[in-house]
Amino acid sequence: MHYRSISDMNDTIVGNLHRLPRDIDLVVGVPRSGVLAATLVSLAANIPMTDLDSFLEGRVYTSGVTKRRAALDRKVSDMRKVLVIDDSIAGGNAMRDARARIEAAGIEGDFIYAAVFGLEPKHPETDVVFEVVPHPRMFQWNFMHHKFLAQCCVDIDGVLCLDPTEAENDDGPAYEKFLSEARPLHAPTHRIGWLVTSRLEKYRALTEAWLARNGILYDQLIMLDLPSKAERQRLGAHGSFKADFYRKSNAILFIESEHEQALKITELSGKPVLCVETHMVSFPDALSLPALGQAARNLPARLRQINSQQGRKGAAKALARALLGARGYETLKSRVKRPA
Repeated sequence: MHYRSISDMNDTIVGNLHRLPRDIDLVVGVPRSGVLAATLVSLAANIPMTDLDSFLEGRVYTSGVTKRRAALDRKVSDMRKVLVIDDSIAGGNAMRDARARIEAAGIEGDFIYAAVFGLEPKHPETDVVFEVVPHPRMFQWNFMHHKFLAQCCVDIDGVLCLDPTEAENDDGPAYEKFLSEARPLHAPTHRIGWLVTSRLEKYRALTEAWLARNGILYDQLIMLDLPSKAERQRLGAHGSFKADFYRKSNAILFIESEHEQALKITELSGKPVLCVETHMVSFPDALSLPALGQAARNLPARLRQINSQQGRKGAAKALARALLGARGYETLKSRVKRPA
């Protein structure tokens, strides 16, 4: 599974701005996800932006005070070089529709069509594809609206709803109230293959009622069959329970809420896990191309958060250990140190 986060999108855009003309007057986002890409381009390059519908109506978004300059406050009619961008392109239907609508509106100008992510380096409907991301793929901004959900195991708390607080998690009346009134978090629009949760089996009826009220469709609900929260804590069964089911299932991805559990499920199942807390995928083979590629993509962002040189080295080592595992990290370190 090839996964890209919003941070990945921003890094890809910033790293490819040099491929665009310097005199772009306006960025137009193709609804809906293309508006996210257009916003990131607009903020990075400090040029005006709008969405496709507004552009066709002659409207441009206003600029904030901190970014304001004269070029940001022009009318659409004054903007001759226009970048039309979408988050990704596969079949090209959305970009074809955007082209057709602009042509039908009779708007004159020099148009550049771009996609941040594409299946191939070039596409007949675009002038520029920033990065190739082949199938199967998921993005942070649409992972709950993807057909692959039918082939996924999905956690409930921290993914479909907010986690309970300590006060709510009493394995009694407060917890039952939480189960009935849990606040939705990510709302899926496709049917989920398996909901796999550490919630106890005795709370099945309350869980099923909440899922029904929130319109969440699924094939199976897998719950932990233990008598109490205390027993679950004593056995430490969270990650192992989820991993055991995932390993035996036909699921291609597990979507988990917590980073440490995601690593545990990956280790025990031998399958990839997407963590919603970090929006990173952990891979069972730490030295596989997807795993190494993700480590490389996320390393610059981690390093930018650390000021000192020693801190940067420590963060790099910690990240490498987290992504590669102890064995993979030592293997990689030995390869780097090996003399030519």
